[in-house]
Amino acid sequence: MADLNEYKCPCCGGAVEFNTSLQTLKCPFCDTEFDISTLQTYTNDAKTDKTDDLNWQQPSASEWQPGEAEGMRVYVCKSCGGEIVCDDNTAASSCPYCNNPIVLSGQLSGALKPDLVIPFKLDKEAAKAAYKKHITGKKLLPKVFKEENHIDEIKGIYVPFWLFNADANANMHFKATRTRSWSDSRYNYTETSFFSLVRSGNIAFDNIPVDGSTKMPDDLMESLEPFDMKDAVSFNAAYLAGFLADKYDVDAEHSIDRANIRIKRSAEEAFKSTAQGYATIETENSSVALYNSSRSYALYPVWLLNTTWKGQKYVFAMNGQTGKFVGNLPVDKAAARLWTAGLTAGIGAAAFAILSLLYQFG
Repeated sequence: MADLNEYKCPCCGGAVEFNTSLQTLKCPFCDTEFDISTLQTYTNDAKTDKTDDLNWQQPSASEWQPGEAEGMRVYVCKSCGGEIVCDDNTAASSCPYCNNPIVLSGQLSGALKPDLVIPFKLDKEAAKAAYKKHITGKKLLPKVFKEENHIDEIKGIYVPFWLFNADANANMHFKATRTRSWSDSRYNYTETSFFSLVRSGNIAFDNIPVDGSTKMPDDLMESLEPFDMKDAVSFNAAYLAGFLADKYDVDAEHSIDRANIRIKRSAEEAFKSTAQGYATIETENSSVALYNSSRSYALYPVWLLNTTWKGQKYVFAMNGQTGKFVGNLPVDKAAARLWTAGLTAGIGAAAFAILSLLYQFG
């Protein structure tokens, strides 16, 4: 049994949404604002008076082609009676007919319930503005891209993340070099000294994130970091109202290896940063042992933007808390060739000028 929640305004009955600016729930119809805990209490009281919690059902085989219904579920909107088709991992969505936000609380209960959530702080308009800024001033971006490209979809989604904590005991060996140069009337000299550096100690890591959704590219999610945990609050399904959300489909056990790799890499970088004054530093060998490990489950806010240009799709993402924006753009090959040629010519001209001076005053 899956409970389909629609957070209703006690004043007018409209569907309320989480407002990113106010950090409260707000009714878009009568503009009444509600504290999260207050509306949750009202909603719980209203649910005790109802005995018609909805069962989800598999899509009718007669309405789908073979294989299409696999992994899909159908819910009935309590506001308009329309059918809402979701995949198995959807935890929050909206009705395609009346656009009322819904939360599938059964998808986020028991072992699937997140420990924490970082609420959205930036809205859709902020995502649009960040996108426009992202494509401005790019010299190698095709000029027609801004005119012909259009945003197909913007959606705010809570992405499931596993957060890992661990203490690390590290032993690192680095090979470093230091150089000095001088010259006399006949020769230029360069002396290179080689050093063996040893670093060891303990370092603690908190909330190392690993996204738990196969839908989200790992490199895209990592490029949106960091998320600031000072804004994290205990999970309440009301924060999801008006946004999309997925439950994890990669469990913690299958995320540990990625977390360990990130922790060990970060430990190596932290110890390497303690060696100053060297021209080069290379890792010869390292040993990192982890202990006192723990984990938690959280939902992070992400805005996803999909655009299409010349039949090719481009995906952009914005951190819904900090506004950090990432995404790849097409490159004007002709402009790139001209830029490369100009750079080469510039370097050649500079070299020629230096040689000319040496010839004149040599």
